[in-house]
Formats: sequence, C-alpha cells, structure tokens
Amino acid sequence: MKKISILLLTAFLLFGNSHVPCQAGIFAKQKAKLEQNRLYKSTYNDIRNVIEQQNIYANKYDVEGLSKLYADDFVNSDGFDKNVYFKLIEETWQTYPDIVYKTDIQNITFSDNYATVFANEIAVATSKEEIGDFTAIGELYSVSKCVYFLEKQGTKWFINSEKIIEETSTLKYGDARYTNIELNAPKQIGAGKDYTTTLRVDAPKDTFVIASIGKENIVYPQTKSDDSFRAMQSDNILERVFHSNNHNVNEYNIASIGITRAENLQKNKIKVYMGGLAFIMTRINVIPENKYINSDIDKDTTSKIQNNK
Repeated sequence: MKKISILLLTAFLLFGNSHVPCQAGIFAKQKAKLEQNRLYKSTYNDIRNVIEQQNIYANKYDVEGLSKLYADDFVNSDGFDKNVYFKLIEETWQTYPDIVYKTDIQNITFSDNYATVFANEIAVATSKEEIGDFTAIGELYSVSKCVYFLEKQGTKWFINSEKIIEETSTLKYGDARYTNIELNAPKQIGAGKDYTTTLRVDAPKDTFVIASIGKENIVYPQTKSDDSFRAMQSDNILERVFHSNNHNVNEYNIASIGITRAENLQKNKIKVYMGGLAFIMTRINVIPENKYINSDIDKDTTSKIQNNK
C-alpha cells in the first residue's frame, strides 16, 4: 500500500489544508514549483523526442516522416532551404543505401517557443566502385558536431535551422582502410583570408603515396575543383595554402589519396598497381565580412586607449 500512501501525501502537499492558513503560502509555492518542474520536463522531453525521431526516420530512410519534423521555412547555415536540404538527403540515401546514423544529444536549452540542441553525429556506410577489372568495397565514416534550432508552432516543435560546427568525412578503399589519414584545416576562417591545410598519411613503408588537396564552396548543385595528384615526400605530408572565398558561403577541403604498390615480375619487370584509395573531406565555416563597420570609430577608440595608458 506504499503507492497509495505516497499518492495521498502528494495530494496533501498539492492541495494543502484549509484549516492551516499559516501554511497556505508554503504549500502554494511548493505546488507552483512542482508544476514548473513538470512543465520543464515535459517541454524538454518534447524537444528531445524531435531529435530522436529524426534519427529514427533517417535510419528508416523515411523521407515523408523526416520532412514532418522540419518547419516549412527551414534554412540551414549553408543557406539551403527545406527543398534543397531534402534533395541532398535523398541523394545521400541513393549513393549510400545502407547508411546508418547515430545522434548523441549533448545539451538542450529552451525558452518560451525557441530551443537549441547540441548534438554529436556519426554516419557509417559502405560503397561499391568499379575500378578496372574488380569491384572495390569502400567504407564511409563521417563525424560532426551540430546545433539544431527548434521553434514551437502551436503545440508542436519543429526544426527550423541547423548549423554544423565541425564535420569530417572519410571514404576508404583497399589498403587505405587500414591507414591513418588526417586532414587538418581551420574549423572557422574569415572571408578572404589565407589558410593552410595539411594532409598526413601514415602509409606502410613499402608503398608509394600520391595525393591532392582541393577546395570547394558549399553550394548546390555541388561544383568540383580540379587538382592534380602529387607524389608525397618521404614523411607523407602534403600542404596547400588556400584563400577563403568572399561570397558568403562555407567551404570544404577535400583530399584524394592513392596508395600504390610495386610487384616484381619475371625478366626484371615491375608491376605498379593501386593498392588503396581514399577521400577525406573537412568543413571550413567562413565568417562573412561585415562591410558596415566604421573603421574610423576603431581608430578613434584605439587612440583613446593609447592616450589613457
């Protein structure tokens, strides 16, 4: 009967005792606090449920169910509206029909009709490519840190925007699957600024590595930059200097890596073949240039600070 006694005790705390007026204020405050906690938990769970449902629909490749979680006026930090965003999702599912998503919610904050959800996401898939006379099986591994912005419309919460803070995706074939590959670039850079991107490949000693690093703006339809392969030095490190765009769009750095091997044949002949192939992509968020800052104000402020020293 403990459950009943707890229920009676809760009822007593909530409704108080009309014969004890001196305690009425305490009971009223307690009741308000309990109600506030209930509403907080209810709202928190509603917001969390949207992100969890998003992961469920994505893993079922249910575009209709997934679309219902997004506001009609959705736009992400790359400037893609809902129509373009879902075209990219469907193209991803066509390219990687076995892709699996995992979302790990880190934090949820909300106030009135707006909420922010911080999450870490992982996507894993396989890829088949015809290379020469054989079929190569590739492994895709993508990790990202995301922020989802939600808005309450009526009684329901909808995702109305999304920002990817960090993102790295790697696709590896053959020997490259067992090779550590790193592409290091700034996560964020100002518009029209120079930056360096470094590629490191921990390839086996009996291999010869060729690679290229390119830059692409995040637009739709996606464009592809051309960059010739170069032989990597003995330390297997390749660097390139890029100039960030000033078109108010974010960009990707993409590295292509080929791991070649040599095989001794008869009559002093050597056969060179591609033992592994990899592609690694990382996001660079470009801060647009603010053209409405008065540089004279900055000069006056700096002058005053220096004079006060």
